[in-house]
This record gives sequence, C-alpha cells and structure tokens, in this order.
Amino acid sequence: MIFGCSGSTWDRMIEMTPIVETHDLSKRFGDVIAVQSLSMSVEEGEILGLLGPNGAGKTTTTRILSGMIDPSDGYAEVAGFRTDMEAESLHEVIGLLTETPGFYERFSARENLLYFAGFYDIDAEKQVDKYLETMGLWDRREDRVGTYSRGMKKRLALARSMLSEPEVLFLDEPTSGLDPESARGVRELILKFKGEGRTIFLATHNLEEAEELCDRIAVFQNRLVAIDRPEDLRSHMFRRQVVVELESVTEAVASGIEELSFITSIERDGNRLIVEMDDFDKNRPALVRRTVEKGGNVISVFEKEHKLEDIYLRLVREEAGK
Repeated sequence: MIFGCSGSTWDRMIEMTPIVETHDLSKRFGDVIAVQSLSMSVEEGEILGLLGPNGAGKTTTTRILSGMIDPSDGYAEVAGFRTDMEAESLHEVIGLLTETPGFYERFSARENLLYFAGFYDIDAEKQVDKYLETMGLWDRREDRVGTYSRGMKKRLALARSMLSEPEVLFLDEPTSGLDPESARGVRELILKFKGEGRTIFLATHNLEEAEELCDRIAVFQNRLVAIDRPEDLRSHMFRRQVVVELESVTEAVASGIEELSFITSIERDGNRLIVEMDDFDKNRPALVRRTVEKGGNVISVFEKEHKLEDIYLRLVREEAGK
C-alpha cells in the first residue's frame, strides 16, 4: 500500500524539482533482503521522514543514498549524481549525521572541524567559524570535545555535516538521547536548514518529531510501505470520527444515536461515544441534538485526532500481517 500525492498536494509538488530519485533499489546481505525494490522521488527543499522498526531498511537506504554502500539491484541519483558510480562527487554535495558520530576527543571542537574541513575544497577557517557560531558552540570552540555534553556533540556533528553547505542532508536520529531543551535546539536548526532550501532525510523513532518537522513521511518494512504527507495518510486510512463525551452513556442515548440514518458506526469508550457518520460536517449538529433529546448530559463534542503514531502502527501491523 503506497500512497502518492493527490489534489492540491500533487499540483504543488509537480512544480518542484526532484533532487533524489531511486529506481527499483534493492540491497541484500547474503540471504537477508534489507531493502526491496525501492522507487521514490524526493523534492528539493523537502524534509522526508524515514520511519520503521529496527531492521526495516532505513539505515541501509541512507547508506546507499549517501554513497557509502552500493545497491544489489537498481540505482539512485542524488543531486544529479549516481550514488554507485560518482560517490566522490556525491560527497561534495551531501552532509551526513550518523546516530553515534565520532570525534577526536582530545582535540578541541575547532581542531576537529578544521581536520574534517580539509576533505573539501572550501575556505576551512571561514566555514568552521561560521558553523561553530551557528550551532552555539563559539564560546567552547577551544575546549576538548571530550568535555562536551551529548547535546553539544550532536550540535558539533551537525556543524561537521554542514561545512561544505550541502544540498542534501542525511540525519540519523539527530535528537536521540538528548534532554528536551537540547532536542528542541536541534529541531530548530533542522528547520533553519530547510528554510535555506536544503533537502533533508530524517530517520527517527520519535513520531512527534517527525510530525512536527517532516513534509512527508516514508514508512519502511524492508520495502516502502507508504509515502505521503501525514494529513493525506490520515484521510486515506481513517474516516473522520466525532467523540461525544457525556456524564454517563445510557442505553437510551446510544440506541437513539444508532437509529439515525447517517450513522455508520458507534463505539463506546467509558463515558464517551465514538461515532462515524456520512457527511460529517452537515450531520454533526443533528447528532448532538439527538443526544440531548435522549437525555444525554453532554460535556464536550470534538473530532477525534489520529496522530502519526496511529498511522504508523496501522501501516506496520498491516504489513507484518501479510
């Protein structure tokens, strides 16, 4: 089940330029299929969230797209470069943040960045100083990295990934293990990079983070299960539901609502009734009137919100049950 774009989403995206394209991309490690027949495109300036359980193929996909490993079948193009044939050129236009970035702990932050900047044809001192300031590390630039907190190391790793000002960023669990304040700071930096027009791949297990940051999400289970905007996935997968919260749910209220011709389903949850119906906006007032007529003491009426977690779990469970 792979959802694409529909309506205004499609109209918006066809005006954009794909910067990443994969064509029947597969990767096997012996008898294990890590990625299977992946075909997708990612638009310039988009944040794409890669979601899936451990071992679903997210990291393998990232490693292929960043030119670290070659696919077993198919191919991918990133910023105009074949990842399996032009890795050296590719590395000039991408940035990579791994979940556990490594540094020379006995060197200062500035010394570390100057070393890594030497791999690029850039003004090393200018770029290093720029991103030490951008990441809020300027005052600690001469301190040994071994004295840095985990959050500071993540920001230093982001600085390293940005030295060449890449067109495409691959971020693997950029906020894992961070305290809330540090995580918020990293998320703000990611949005800043998006505002500069960069394309970002965000692999994360933090579904709230994915919903906050990502334009689209791609759910993996060794293959691409679904890719779309969260709001479009919701409309594809869930019917709109209204929740009627009452002081108590009586049989008279429940049966009275069931008698309405536009009701398609009704579910009891404690002192709440969760109702699906035809023509949601038109019939919601009639639902409330019938509830009151049947003696229901209404506390609140609201539309049920399906979070990204609901979407993700349904997709993964359906895929696992095939």
